[in-house]
Formats: sequence, structure tokens, C-alpha cells
Amino acid sequence: MAIIEIKIPSPGESITHVELFHWLVKDGDVVKKNTEIAELESDKATLMLIADESGKISFKAKEGDMLEVGSVACTIDTDITAGIESNKDADKTKPASEEEAKAEEVEQSVEKEDKPVATVAEQVEEEKTETKYDNVKVTPLAQKVMDENNLSLDDVIDGIRRLRSEDVEAILNTADTSTQSNVSAGLRKPASRESKTERMSSLRRKLSERLVSVKNETAMLTTFNEVDMKPIMDIRKRNQAQFTEKHGIKLGIMSFFMKAASVALQEFPNVNSIIDGENLVSFEYTDISVAVSAPKGLMVPVVRNVENMGLADIEKEIASLAEKARTGKLSIPEMTGGTFTITNGGVFGSMMSTPLINPPQSAILGMHNILERPIAIDGQVVVRPMMYIALSYDHRVVDGKDSVSFLLRIKKLLENPTDLLFSGSSGEKSLLEI
Repeated sequence: MAIIEIKIPSPGESITHVELFHWLVKDGDVVKKNTEIAELESDKATLMLIADESGKISFKAKEGDMLEVGSVACTIDTDITAGIESNKDADKTKPASEEEAKAEEVEQSVEKEDKPVATVAEQVEEEKTETKYDNVKVTPLAQKVMDENNLSLDDVIDGIRRLRSEDVEAILNTADTSTQSNVSAGLRKPASRESKTERMSSLRRKLSERLVSVKNETAMLTTFNEVDMKPIMDIRKRNQAQFTEKHGIKLGIMSFFMKAASVALQEFPNVNSIIDGENLVSFEYTDISVAVSAPKGLMVPVVRNVENMGLADIEKEIASLAEKARTGKLSIPEMTGGTFTITNGGVFGSMMSTPLINPPQSAILGMHNILERPIAIDGQVVVRPMMYIALSYDHRVVDGKDSVSFLLRIKKLLENPTDLLFSGSSGEKSLLEI
């Protein structure tokens, strides 16, 4: 007998324990090699436990256990793999067997009822009827009446396939008040008043602690401005096809914001700083964290050295990180070390918000939805696609003047996107690298 141990992998250098959040298979199942068999959670990310070989699995830990990195979560008996092949064979023969069984049922039904041989269409309809009403419950009294009159359940249901107004009125007249309400509302069941208690995952617990600490340990303020998005939207409209053909990815809005933020961060280094004890650490590079919605909650992967990247490179990196977040494959290093964060509540319809700082960073930029609004330009009222933007910052690090100036700089860069790289008639093409 060959037994192999499946051990807890290391999510990162600073993490020593993880929580076995959820088994994806049952104890005793026969699993295939490279199958995801469990979800593990640390205080920073979710990762998957993978079966190294095919065989029968035996659990050594239960859901909710805190396990040390390197400890055994389960074992796999590699000698027991016959179930996998037998399941494959069963799947191949199952359709034919089912068809034969259904054909026999149709034939038996026809003989039993002593009816003329049905056409294929009639057999199919009869077959549907037989399986459709198997789950209908019949009271003893109703069954007795049916037996006395030599009626089957199919006969009864076939007789009421067309619902008339008189039938509905009869129900309404005999039902009590609550039943009448349910019928008029589309036969909805009354809402349950039960409650459900679930244990918070370690990731959710850590997130809760971090959110509270932001409010308690920083002097957070938020300043607002608005951006005319027409220049960016026009650039995207004019160049989307050529950009997609050249780079293999669509030109979005986030890349403009990240590039504008990287320029502004280098001009306002205190916004690109963190507090480390009694020291202030400023970064000469811009590693921008991007908030991404994932099944397990909000994840914040990092795009490194944005100051050296073009819009196409930024779009590709965002797409790659977002896909990893959705599939639970983000690593700890990919979510640590950011110097600034951008979050886009606009994808959920948010018009304005005060985003929370992502510690230990000192500031976060909030994007919102784009709405057409009337604004004044050169004394004329025009309708433009506008977006409110918000900068939340730690007042211990960033002064009010710098926060306002920083956000105003981002506004100007976004409203004049060719300033992100070059100016002049060739700036747009150079910016997009097309």
C-alpha cells in the first residue's frame, strides 16, 4: 500500500499557520491528481490544497482547524484508483442504459393501459408526464377517492393542466388572509424568520480588524474633486480597435488613473509614504494596489513599478491579477508591498464615497461611476460625462494643502491625458503605443 501525505503549503515567509476553511471533497472519496481538494485561508489570502497523486483520500484535519505550515492535512492511498476508471466507464455506458430503461418504461405503460400503440411523439409526452409528477404528494383521502373512481394521478393532473379564472377564485375564496396574500404575490412562500450563524473565516476576521484599526490608528480625512471624462472616453472610442489589435487587450479607464497616479505620486512623495514607528519612509517607485472584487471578498493585488509601464502593460497586468483573484490563485507576494491604492466603486454604481486607507499606506484614491451632468465651460452650459473622485489620506503624513494639490494634479492629467507622456499631435498615439 502506497500512502502519501498532503501537507499544508507555505503561503508566504511571514505566515506560519492557516485555517482549513472548507473541504471540497468527502472523506474516503477517490480523487484525481492535481484536483483541488480543500480551501485554506490565512489572514491575507485564500489558497487551494492540491492532490499530488490520484487515490483514496483520508482526512487528518477538519474544517475550522488552524494548521501549521508543513503539517499533514490528509493522506492519499494511491493503490485505490480503480474508482476513477470505473466511473469513466459508467459515464460512457450510462446514456445508453438510460435510453433502454426509458424505452422499456414506455412499452410497459402502453401494454398495461391496453391502449393503441402510441406514436413516438406521444411516447415522449407520456414519458415526460410520468417523471414530471413523481414528487406530487397525495393525501390518503384523495388517494381513496381516486381509487374508488379508477383514476390515476396523471389523469387528475392532466385534467387541470389549463388553469381557469374560476379555479383561482375558488382558491381565493377558501384561503385565509395570509394565503390570499401569497397567491396574489405569485404564490410566494412566507419569508422565514429563522436566523443563520456562521463562523467568520480567518480572512474576514483579519479584514475586520484592519478596517477598525484604520479608523482608530490613523487621522483619516477625505478630499473630493470631479473629472470631465470626455477626453479619455474620446481617446478610447477613436483608438479602441487599433489598441486591441496591437496589444491583444481592450483599453480601459483604470490604466489612465494608475498612470496619472504614478505621475502625481512622484511629484508629491509624502503621499507615497508610510509611517514605520517613528520614521517616515518615502518610496521612489510607485507600486499601486488595485482593489478587485473576488468570491471571497475584496482582494488588493499590486501592480509594480507603474511609473515605468505603458497603458497596455498596465491593462494586461490588471487583467492577469483580476483573473487570479477570481480563481483564488493570488499569492501573498502579489498582494503585499503596495505604496498607494486605487479602488473603483463605480463598477457597483457608487456616485461618491470615502474610501478607507489600506494600511500601512498613507492614501487611497476612490473612483466612482460616470454620469452625464451639466457643467459650465467658457461661460456655456454643456453636458459632459463626469466622475467624482475622492482621496482619503492620513493627516499625520499628508497635509491638507498637499492632498488637495495631489488630487487636482490627477484631475488635470486625466482631463489632458496626452500630458501623461507627450504633448502635441503625436502624443495620443505615443501614449497608446500604437
